[in-house]
Amino acid sequence: MDTIDLKKKFAPFYSVRKGQIKLVDVPEMNYLAIHGEGDPNTSVEYQQAVEALYSIAYAIKFKIKKALLQIDYGVMPLEGQWWTDDMKDFSTDDKKSWKWTMAIMQPDFVTATIVNLCLQEVRLKKDPPMLDKIFFGKFKDGLSAQILHTGPYAEEAPTIEKLHHFISEEGYSLTGKHREIYLGDPRRTAPEKLRTILRQPVTPS
Repeated sequence: MDTIDLKKKFAPFYSVRKGQIKLVDVPEMNYLAIHGEGDPNTSVEYQQAVEALYSIAYAIKFKIKKALLQIDYGVMPLEGQWWTDDMKDFSTDDKKSWKWTMAIMQPDFVTATIVNLCLQEVRLKKDPPMLDKIFFGKFKDGLSAQILHTGPYAEEAPTIEKLHHFISEEGYSLTGKHREIYLGDPRRTAPEKLRTILRQPVTPS
């Protein structure tokens, strides 16, 4: 059986040293994803979306390991894109208006056929509420700046400000959607120990 360390293979996009800001060119990747909206701290839909994504991601991992390809790999971190219809209105004080896409990156040997097979199996076993909203698609952040934030999500603002200042100083402008990559399972990690990569796609000014 082959074992692949995806975090090591894609280290430039899933590893940032504390205090460092990096420019990276993120390629197109496969993702399991769900769209939704509302405050992630209070939204039942958000919690159900995360549960459904992890259920399918682990089902795919074990199906590939034990039945299909005999390849073992670790499930990748949960990721989120956050926005409002008018980004001028985007505020951490009004999370009820937020829209989001939660996602988990999949290795390139995962196909739509495998995803659909695992969706059917999970539906028969436990059928999480948001299962039918999961889709399998491709995302590409392209040229981006990213930084590591340590601590509660509610305290990200100074880190985001530092990231945006770097982008401006380097001669770039913000484009695309803000992405967060949650290193470790946010459902099981104490707030002060949370580690989050904050990524912002950019374009030359």
